[in-house]
Amino acid sequence: MLKIRPGYKFAVSAAAIAAVFAVSAIEPAHAQERNSIRWATSSVDSYGYKVAAAMVKIAEEALEGKYTITVNPYPSTTGAMKAAMDGTAEIGYTADVGMTELYAGEGGFKNYTPAKAKLVHAWYAYPMESFMATSAKDAVKYKCWGDFSGKPVFYTTAGFMNWLNFMRIYKTLGYQFKHVQIDAKTQTDAMQSGAIAGSVAYTTAGRSLAPYWKETEVRMDVKVINPCPEEVAKLKAAGLAVVDVDPKLAFSKDVGVKQIQGVPILFAYNVRPDMPEDVVYKMLSAFYKNRESLAKSDPGFTPMASDFVGMQVQGIKANPDIPVHSGMAKFLKEHKAWNDKWKIAK
Repeated sequence: MLKIRPGYKFAVSAAAIAAVFAVSAIEPAHAQERNSIRWATSSVDSYGYKVAAAMVKIAEEALEGKYTITVNPYPSTTGAMKAAMDGTAEIGYTADVGMTELYAGEGGFKNYTPAKAKLVHAWYAYPMESFMATSAKDAVKYKCWGDFSGKPVFYTTAGFMNWLNFMRIYKTLGYQFKHVQIDAKTQTDAMQSGAIAGSVAYTTAGRSLAPYWKETEVRMDVKVINPCPEEVAKLKAAGLAVVDVDPKLAFSKDVGVKQIQGVPILFAYNVRPDMPEDVVYKMLSAFYKNRESLAKSDPGFTPMASDFVGMQVQGIKANPDIPVHSGMAKFLKEHKAWNDKWKIAK
């Protein structure tokens, strides 16, 4: 039988213990090597925040465990954009209308200089359609969108992209934009009391209502007020689209119209140019691969699932002078959808 000298036995034991501590230390060190991606969205009661969880899981898997992605809500979409541009986030929730204002230096971006860099085209995820609604008891007062001109209206939270959308709608139509800022969760009480004449509603892909709007339609009867034909004509002449939304797909109760007419915007999750090319490319490729499962998880992703590549092209075309992230450019070139007239961000 092999005998081990007491001193030697202690040395072996000490070495074994040291090895255990060394292995234990590797795990935290390895975990610390994971990079952080902070995904800035709008407030917790918004659609953008609601669907982020499904996208984060896919993105983390695509990045092979090298990144930890956290979803951080901000009071408005404009706030989420600025967080990404100022360096307190890496991905910023935005829309085509928001990107237009950013590069024009208008609205919430007047005199604004990013601490890091401006957002560039990276990923367009779903369309939203903005329209007007009011309480059923007051609906007889309103026939057109012009009837809300100068009246107190909650145009969604200030800084939200649907808020910006109605700002440009009113500017096009020559109406007075009188916004009343309220907590979205108090919308029902505000409409029932008459504190606001109406409120802007929005669907995602003609189907999904924002969570706070679902609560409103449960608590009270609402009616949708469509734009009048002359308003539709003026909006289209200015280059804005007006689309039909089936109210039965969006609302659980009758809202007084056979078809809802809304002005669409295209929502995105864009990044700064300094995001590594392979990160954006891998995320886009993963979302493309999982587009059907995303559509099953939420109907708002249905248009993206139907034409993923086409939606990216549409997003760039809305603001063709804004640079495109190199990862998105690589993805589009791979799918034969790149236009050499577009600029790649540097």
